[in-house]
Amino acid sequence: MKSITELGFKKLDPSDLGKDFDVFTKIGSEWMLVTAGTPESFNTMTASWGFAGIMWNKPCVITAIRPQRYTKEFIDREGSFTLSFYPADMRKALAFCGSNSGRDVDKCEKTGLTPMLAEGSVAFEQASRVLVCRKLYAQEMSGEGFFDKSIVSEQYSRDDYHTAYYGEIIAAYVKQ
Repeated sequence: MKSITELGFKKLDPSDLGKDFDVFTKIGSEWMLVTAGTPESFNTMTASWGFAGIMWNKPCVITAIRPQRYTKEFIDREGSFTLSFYPADMRKALAFCGSNSGRDVDKCEKTGLTPMLAEGSVAFEQASRVLVCRKLYAQEMSGEGFFDKSIVSEQYSRDDYHTAYYGEIIAAYVKQ
C-alpha cells in the first residue's frame, strides 16, 4: 500500500481549509467516505452528515455513525480516522459503500477504490481531498437530548441513535 505523499497529494495546513472548502457542499451534497482501521484491516462508509469548524481551539470535524455500521467497530478501536472527498465520477462507488456492509463484501474489490496510507490511517487514491483526524471525543446521542422531537420520529424509529465522533484535523491533503 502506497502512502498519500508517494501518490502526489499536497499537504495543507488545516487552518487553510476554509478558503476553498464549502462543508455544506462537500459533506451534504457530494458526500464523503469515513474510513478507520489499519492497512491490514479497515472499513469505510459513505456519510452525508457532519460538521467542520473550531472546537477546543482546534480545527475539528464531527462525523456521526449509527451503532449497526461496521465502520463503527473500527473507529471505536482506532485513535484516528479519515474523511475523504471525491470527484463526481466516483458517485457510484460512494453509493455502493453507503449501501453495502464491509462485513459482507470487499468494498475495494467491488468499487475499484485503492487504499493508501494516510498518516497512520487509511484513505483512497481516488480522493481529491483527505482529512486525517485524531479522535478527541465521542458522545452517544439519545432521544432525551432532542428539543425537536420530530427528528426522533423521522430519523430514529429504530432507536439506532448515532454516536458523534469529534476529530481534530491533524493533516489535510489535496490531490495535485
